[in-house]
Amino acid sequence: MTINPATVTSIVRSVAETEILPRFRALAAHQIREKGPGNLVTEADTEAELRLAERLTALLPGSAVVGEEAVADDPGVLDALSGERPVWVLDPVDGTGNFARGRPFFAVIVALVRGGRTLQGWIHDPLSDITFHAIAGRGAWAGDRRLSIAAAPTLGQMAGSLGWRRNRRIQERVRRVVRQGSVAHDYLCLAESSLHFALYRRLNPWDHAAGVLMHHEAGGYSALLDGQPYRPLPNVGTDLLLAPDRQSWQVLRDLAE
Repeated sequence: MTINPATVTSIVRSVAETEILPRFRALAAHQIREKGPGNLVTEADTEAELRLAERLTALLPGSAVVGEEAVADDPGVLDALSGERPVWVLDPVDGTGNFARGRPFFAVIVALVRGGRTLQGWIHDPLSDITFHAIAGRGAWAGDRRLSIAAAPTLGQMAGSLGWRRNRRIQERVRRVVRQGSVAHDYLCLAESSLHFALYRRLNPWDHAAGVLMHHEAGGYSALLDGQPYRPLPNVGTDLLLAPDRQSWQVLRDLAE
């Protein structure tokens, strides 16, 4: 089952243009709230998720939706990922903290998942109007340009992301660690090889399903720290590590613990 990637890209771009970009740097106080300590949600998140859910389920009748904001209201929504129905996994505004503060690092993430396997993924940066997409077994693309991760540099020349965590052993051995406040932007940089590695502890499926597929299809290597492959399911276990190849993954893994 493959959905025309251009059709989904068009839907995502349209929703970003109508629900996200008009609210960027234009949010009133009542349009931002906390859904947990330090965890912001804006009117752009909720409205974009609703519009994406409507249009994507119409595109694929019988499909379900697991969206970040829907899960915040009802964690039982996650149960759809364990079934056999196709599921749209949505992060309507990844990097909400940046978005709410007027910082230009946010994106829309969409993945199509079935039976615990990611079939397709999209990451759209509304400000640059660039969309990356991937299809399982068929590659990863930035528009019409096929993505291919560059060969790994030496450890001391690597740049990467640790999400919100700290890891002194890694930080002291690599050239640079960035904190962009947007997993989506990390994945865009990984696919372009401007970042070489990433290590994540919080593995919400809407953050990682599309990006892990994209990284894999561009030629990268990723796994949980216990060596198991990542799957877009809740409570997947240990941290997720991505690297250019298996050898560099092992070097970084030895430093990660």
